[in-house]
Amino acid sequence: MSIWTRIADALAALAKGEPLSVVFDRLRGAPAPERSVGFTIAVLALGAKMAKADGTVTRDEVTAFRRIFSFPAGEEEHAARVYNLARQDVAGFDAYARKIARLFNPDGHRICADDHHVLVDILEALFQIAVADGSYHDGEDAFLAHVADEFGLDDACFRIVRSRLVEGAPRDPYDVLGLPRHASKEQARKAWRELVRDTHPDVMQSRGVPPEAMKLAERRLQLINEAWREISAKEAA
Repeated sequence: MSIWTRIADALAALAKGEPLSVVFDRLRGAPAPERSVGFTIAVLALGAKMAKADGTVTRDEVTAFRRIFSFPAGEEEHAARVYNLARQDVAGFDAYARKIARLFNPDGHRICADDHHVLVDILEALFQIAVADGSYHDGEDAFLAHVADEFGLDDACFRIVRSRLVEGAPRDPYDVLGLPRHASKEQARKAWRELVRDTHPDVMQSRGVPPEAMKLAERRLQLINEAWREISAKEAA
């Protein structure tokens, strides 16, 4: 059963008048395969809430979901329904972010860049949506910083994710690997290997990222490898 069919089932289970955010409450304690429904709805719903953060809703931002998710023929309507339900919901994005945080981070601990947490995956997906129109606005930055805080991500984690995905943002190779600038080459090699391993589809799926969202890993892997090559070249010089 595809993620889109399972999402359709989750939406069908909503009582008349219930908000989309109820889905996150019902998925608490569910195993990873079902939590992947929560991951997908989280990205779609917060993406919808973010779409007006820069004052406009563009076709690029709407179709940006295709950069992250695979849509078999005829399944787009399920994603569109989630998107529209989130846009119509009077609840603010911060209420959604808190429910998503309780789903994936029930203990409320602070998440660092090297925690390899599913909430970091969600934030990266939202960044990809934000930059889909070729620009990154102050409103989007404020939106994503607020979401990261509600998720329990620390400031360094937010900066690292932003540096990976926003063109023009300060991008230090040590930041990309989640390392202090005085880290040794061996520490950088270890961090690089761990991040590559963390981006493997099997590992991502084990923490709740659905197979349909494996496109998410492509940009991360590219930047991780570029950072390691830059550090290696500097150390060899």
